[in-house]
Amino acid sequence: MSAPSAVGTAPGSSPERPHSPPGSAPGPVHRKRRRFRRADGVLLLMGLPALLLLFVFSYVPMAGLVLAFENYRPRQGIFGSAWVGLQNFKFLFVGGDAWRITVNTVGMNALFIVANLVVALGLALLLNEVRDRSPRLAKLYQSAMFLPYVFSYVVVTYFVVAFLDADSGLANHLLLDVGMKPIDWYARSGFWPVILTVVEVWKTVGFWVIAYLAAIIAINPEYYEAASMDGAGKWQQTRRITLPLLSPLITINLLLSVGHVFHADFGLFFQVPRNSSLLYPTTDVIDTYVYRALTSLGDVGMSAAAGLYQAVVGFVLVLVANWLVRRRDPAKALF
Repeated sequence: MSAPSAVGTAPGSSPERPHSPPGSAPGPVHRKRRRFRRADGVLLLMGLPALLLLFVFSYVPMAGLVLAFENYRPRQGIFGSAWVGLQNFKFLFVGGDAWRITVNTVGMNALFIVANLVVALGLALLLNEVRDRSPRLAKLYQSAMFLPYVFSYVVVTYFVVAFLDADSGLANHLLLDVGMKPIDWYARSGFWPVILTVVEVWKTVGFWVIAYLAAIIAINPEYYEAASMDGAGKWQQTRRITLPLLSPLITINLLLSVGHVFHADFGLFFQVPRNSSLLYPTTDVIDTYVYRALTSLGDVGMSAAAGLYQAVVGFVLVLVANWLVRRRDPAKALF
């Protein structure tokens, strides 16, 4: 019987598990766990409050979508109310107002998207030039543009009334000064697509200016230095460098805005026109129409049906818009 070799194991002893040499790199599982503990775990804890709010206010209320298919009665509750199928959706489509409020909602939101994009990009580019010459003045302009964003539409309504009041409004005083007749702004619906667009841009453009200005500041200045050495002017640098590098951010913002094209800002369309029935042909949108129907009829199921309709159409529009962007340039798509 031969003696066991030095390399082999002794008779009757179990084979030992090979040990990794000292100083060797950990396996992929250990690296993932270590990365999670060091970085991902901290980031998840930081995002936990936001995720909790998103779950409570965005996902839990989705259980109430069943109201869109019920004849809801408070005494019977959500699960005891009678099932009516698609009867609640007929309120939006059977009446003659359905086409008008849908066109107003989509048309005004499309106008807001284009106006905000053009004005915000223009102001961000101008503010970037001011920042290079006078940083303090740029901060003053930036704060002044952002200030209306924190105002509620109740406050904004008082500003609009101060300008458009038929008797004491600033606009009519200016018209009288130049020899023109005053206008009853709250009785002429044709002016209000422009008025609402101006109010919307004035209130929200400061937020988008900051977003685009931050993206412009993040662009590597070496691009502009090289273009300047090649003789490119400011307009050429904007066309060839700034706008192409901002195009991914612009695309994402447009895709997110398209998802809300069927949702109108209730404060803008209800408070600012002061719920004037003479302005309904241009200012009445799905949200205000459903609100008035809810307050007059008390039909909760109809209101839930309108909300579900807006959400589904917005979701489909985002998918279609993202598909079109992906076909042209996959790198700029949202997903």
